[in-house]
Amino acid sequence: MLFRHADALWADYPELSAGALHATGIDAAADVAPRVAEYTSRATARLADASESAFPEVLAWRRAFSRMGLKPTQYRCASESLLRRLRKEGELPRIHPVVDLCNALSVAYGVPVAVLDVDRISGPLLEVRRAHGDEHYTTFGGGTERPAPGEVTFADSAGRAHARRWTNRQSGHSAVGEHTSRILVVTEAMHDGGAEVVPELLKTAAEELTAHWPTTTASAVLTRSAPEFGFDD
Repeated sequence: MLFRHADALWADYPELSAGALHATGIDAAADVAPRVAEYTSRATARLADASESAFPEVLAWRRAFSRMGLKPTQYRCASESLLRRLRKEGELPRIHPVVDLCNALSVAYGVPVAVLDVDRISGPLLEVRRAHGDEHYTTFGGGTERPAPGEVTFADSAGRAHARRWTNRQSGHSAVGEHTSRILVVTEAMHDGGAEVVPELLKTAAEELTAHWPTTTASAVLTRSAPEFGFDD
């Protein structure tokens, strides 16, 4: 399978830094609680000094959302939503060990980290691109939506949308669950310094995954000149 960002997005958002990681051997049995606590504590310490709305990582995504014609305080990128929840509730929701770990990395680094079940994606291509308007998106409640034409989404070869409004909301169809064994992790940054954060986050994610699961990982930093990440599906 091939994962990529469309050339038009790189042209419209030259500040984008992105990376992807593929991992196998995932299950729901790992105990990641100590590591989740470590990463969320980093975020909590940072939130003690300033609200997430002042973080440069969040502000950069707010600017990107505004350029997409979205009201940033109505539609938030995933990392801002998680940081906001952490600030208000003091903890993140427990969903699945690998999701919990990636959510903790997201708040620690301040950037969105998506985790998708590879077996729920129709290949050979998953592309971050503007929607045509005929894609179908499954909510976590099981409902069906259609991204508006021009909306940025993760679209697979079957026309299924695996995200709404880029980093705002993932799909219930490819959400990680108890039967997940193969995952695709995608992280995207828009702020100055994102080019340094993305490879560091990928390295940390790979280390944590191999420490908790009998997994094999492969990853790549994506750029406008090298926008594609291929992996076995």
